[in-house]
Amino acid sequence: MKQSGLCVVFLLLCTDRRGSGMSHPKPACRYPPSQWCRSLEIAIACNVQKQCMELNATRPNQAVPPVSVTLYYEILCPACRVFISQQLFPTWNMLQDIMTVTLVPYGNAKELPSADSPFTCQHGEPECRGNMIEACVLHLTGHSAFQIINCMESAANVLDAAQPCLQLYAPSVSWLSVDSCVKGRLGHQLMHANAVMTRALNPAHTHVPWVTFNGEYTEENEDKAMSSLFHLVCQLYKGVKPPACTGAPVRLSRSFC
Repeated sequence: MKQSGLCVVFLLLCTDRRGSGMSHPKPACRYPPSQWCRSLEIAIACNVQKQCMELNATRPNQAVPPVSVTLYYEILCPACRVFISQQLFPTWNMLQDIMTVTLVPYGNAKELPSADSPFTCQHGEPECRGNMIEACVLHLTGHSAFQIINCMESAANVLDAAQPCLQLYAPSVSWLSVDSCVKGRLGHQLMHANAVMTRALNPAHTHVPWVTFNGEYTEENEDKAMSSLFHLVCQLYKGVKPPACTGAPVRLSRSFC
């Protein structure tokens, strides 16, 4: 889920082509801002290579391992939805260069020895379907998965939001492929893997959201994560703190429209 960082200055960037001598404007950048620094080719296509290079210069030492945050959750749990939309996703947006996020949609579900209905969920069948949708999204959409899941969990109706959120953040992935995953063997395999991961927790989880840091759970870290995950990730990172953690000013390109 880790992807290249994005400077807010990109959102203010426009290119003046009046002096290009061309009679027709160049095609608009076909990539969302979250992907502008993923490769040199994309940066050039979107005319932001200078900003991407400056942003790279502000990143922490990549030799220091990032803080690994794993969230065990279920999609219709109100507390899980609040944590994803108000703590985890905003923190990841700011600190994705020093943290990785792993999402495990399963929570308090139970795996049963039934071929027809192998799972039961705390909030009923809709949650079982939603858990599997998000497991399939994580498997099929790669770097866009967290954006899609945050979009779903922030919506008034998580399940109804699944297809439009997929189209918004991963337009190259068809809803048919997600639906086939959910209804087929792959979806069950992904949910079984999440069940195994959840059952392997030590200590065993007693509620959701359940958050581990670098593979470990402590009640102290959980309390800190619920109140300010951002500050906790900054605290746990062992390398030189990025400017977002220290509040240090960083002067990037002064671009105006």
